Amino acid sequence: MDVAVQAEFRPENAEPRLLRDALGRFATGVTVVTCLSDGQPVGITANSFASVSLDPALVLWSIARSSSRFAAFAGAQNFAIHVLGADERDLAARFTRGGAGFDGLALSTGAGGTPLIEGTLARFDCALHQSLDGGDHVILLGRVLSASYRAGAPLVFSQGHFGGFAV
Repeated sequence: MDVAVQAEFRPENAEPRLLRDALGRFATGVTVVTCLSDGQPVGITANSFASVSLDPALVLWSIARSSSRFAAFAGAQNFAIHVLGADERDLAARFTRGGAGFDGLALSTGAGGTPLIEGTLARFDCALHQSLDGGDHVILLGRVLSASYRAGAPLVFSQGHFGGFAV
């Protein structure tokens, strides 16, 4: 199979968009991460979620230092990661820049007052285990306090677009 390289990133050529485009070829799931900050619920759509360990139960996600919500999450001792289903594209949009956020959503409360969104494909209620330097991001490692899930297909993100994956 003859495959032509469309573009190539090298740190010395300082073209970060090329790296971003290459990373975009890896399809990820879509999450909404929530925390409580100064008594107010905060949420953000993120695709940087990964499992780390089953024993102890650890997961991670990362947030850009440039995010307007960075301080809230960097200072949170608890957070919840909500994995979105293919039917929850609108929920993903609520927690992007300019989205509706928590307006009109039914919430429950998790550890440390963390806002929990009901009915998502999966949910991990976490306590902060460790924060790690990740360059222009901070990696937040969470100890899973509880997890739940429902049946359904995941919402997938690749190359700047939402999509689905049939199970």
